Amino acid sequence: MKETRIDDLVRASGASLLSGSGEARLRGVSTDTRTIQRGEFFFALCGPNFDGARFALDALERGASGVLLQDAKRLAGKVPASAVVLDHSDPRRALQDFARHYRSQLACPVIGITGSCGKTTTKTILMDLLGSRLSVAGSPASFNNDIGVPLTLFLADAGTEALVVEMGTNGKGEIAALAAIARPTVGVVTTVGFSHLAGLGSIEGVAHEKADLVRALPREGVAVLNADNRWTAAMARETDARVVTYSLEGAGDLNARDIRFENGQTHLTLEGYEISSPLLGLHNVHNLLAALAACQAIGLPWPEVLPAVSRLKPAQRRMEQHELGGFTLIDDSSNANPESARASVRVLRGMHGFRRRVLVLGDMLELGELSPELHKSVGEYAAEGGIDVLLLVGELTAATAAGALEAGFPADRLFHVASTEEAIARAAGIFGEGDVVLVKGSRRTGLDRLVTQLVQAHKQRREVRA
Repeated sequence: MKETRIDDLVRASGASLLSGSGEARLRGVSTDTRTIQRGEFFFALCGPNFDGARFALDALERGASGVLLQDAKRLAGKVPASAVVLDHSDPRRALQDFARHYRSQLACPVIGITGSCGKTTTKTILMDLLGSRLSVAGSPASFNNDIGVPLTLFLADAGTEALVVEMGTNGKGEIAALAAIARPTVGVVTTVGFSHLAGLGSIEGVAHEKADLVRALPREGVAVLNADNRWTAAMARETDARVVTYSLEGAGDLNARDIRFENGQTHLTLEGYEISSPLLGLHNVHNLLAALAACQAIGLPWPEVLPAVSRLKPAQRRMEQHELGGFTLIDDSSNANPESARASVRVLRGMHGFRRRVLVLGDMLELGELSPELHKSVGEYAAEGGIDVLLLVGELTAATAAGALEAGFPADRLFHVASTEEAIARAAGIFGEGDVVLVKGSRRTGLDRLVTQLVQAHKQRREVRA
């Protein structure tokens, strides 16, 4: 973060300075005293189940340059008169208003990324590609909400040449609000699919929400859109910005062809260039194309970053591969919706040289009234997609089991358990030597615990043998 005066924060947020000097400086922003660094300013966020103000004194003791909290008079007599203490009725809004002000001080291009699937992976790919040539900052982990986006903006400083901002949504209007803070100059929509239907109501609602990113772009900006998704194609008419498309079907400005999967690599031809990527699956080809198009959009021709493609690594728990002695484990347990679940089936279908292809699928959440139908359709897709063994976890995947069985999947190779704990207990009896096992589920289903258990068990076996 560029060093900033407390007075600038006061003016931008409308906060009241109760003690300390407005001439004081802050060198970063934090909302968590567990990770706060000396010189960072602490925003004491509050909500129905938490009150960050309880940690304000701790923040100052750890070297915070100041604190902003609701009802800051509660600190009277508890802090030195020189300590910077700001009062604001809504610290969350203050954080957003300050981020909006800070964004106005940045000269670098800002790339906003949203989509029902692939936004975190696309962000990770893009940061790696840009980072091979430029000084780049971007969203850590999944900092994609109304707290994470402001914190991402504060990561940029005077030397930042590109800033990548991931934008997520659970309800109507959230993308528009985030775009108003980040003011992206490039907007990437990876895809529109059946996700967060509980908050957005329908696939049409999802498409409208995601389109708010491209609507927010300036006329001199660039919208990067997936030409293979029927919903995003209409977004080209929703923006004044220039539109660049990408495709696996020859329908885009940037087209991947001759895609094949060999030896744990994805190989393709892109406008005459032969490319090999360690990221598996057609969905990751889409993500790669989106990132390459975004590079071009900010003036870095994508052929210049191609050498970095072979060095890409998957984001944590997003198609991460582990060799566990007798079998290969692919960890994709970070999230799940119908589109990404189908992508997992396609990844397994493209993997050869294994005894069996095993899909572990947990409940897919936030699908609203369509949840039973969508879970069932994934079961049908798996039955028709070359999967040899299905391990289904959770109450909602009962519909997945029904769909698979109705589509002809063998009952003796389908296992349905109620919980991740039960899946852990039964895993050793289901997975076998020579298998490739892909684990997929919404984060709240906790299938990451199954992955952790399998990896740790393998590590312990190696230590015993050593």
